[in-house]
Amino acid sequence: MSRVLILYYSAFGETEALARAAAEGAREVPGTLVELKRVPELVPEDLARRSGYRLDQPAPVATADDLSDYDAVLFGSPTRFGSMAAQMRSFLDRAGGLWSKGSLMGKIGSVFLSSTGYQLSPDAILASFHNTLLHHGMRIAAPPSGSPPATPAQVLGPDELQRAREHGRHLATLAKKRAA
Repeated sequence: MSRVLILYYSAFGETEALARAAAEGAREVPGTLVELKRVPELVPEDLARRSGYRLDQPAPVATADDLSDYDAVLFGSPTRFGSMAAQMRSFLDRAGGLWSKGSLMGKIGSVFLSSTGYQLSPDAILASFHNTLLHHGMRIAAPPSGSPPATPAQVLGPDELQRAREHGRHLATLAKKRAA
């Protein structure tokens, strides 16, 4: 059985919705255990509440050590000022202990981004994200053909959610092959 983690950060729910759709797609692959987790919030709770953050997300909060338990990880983050969200960056920075042990070596990593506005270069954000995964020795899995990793729409629609499901299914298929 292969194990897939869908790990995301979402302040307002858009990235969470994409992560849930990706998990649905991954669960369609027989013999795959799929878990959905989120990274810890860095914003103080009172400020997050005043800002309208979704603090009631049911996905459990992950620790960096959790990453070593999976054959594949699909990371999801909103974009912030030309980069991944600080919460995701901070989480990845805490994985240094895994790097020193080679714990993620050969595991499959993939990324999706969400954006509710114009982005100068989602490819640059992906490259930065991929650079971190490559330092850990992860194998980068591009999304399936025709499934762009960024969603520059104001409202998530059925097309974006379907692409997320396809991305999750694709990653689970790759993880199953790796685990065999």
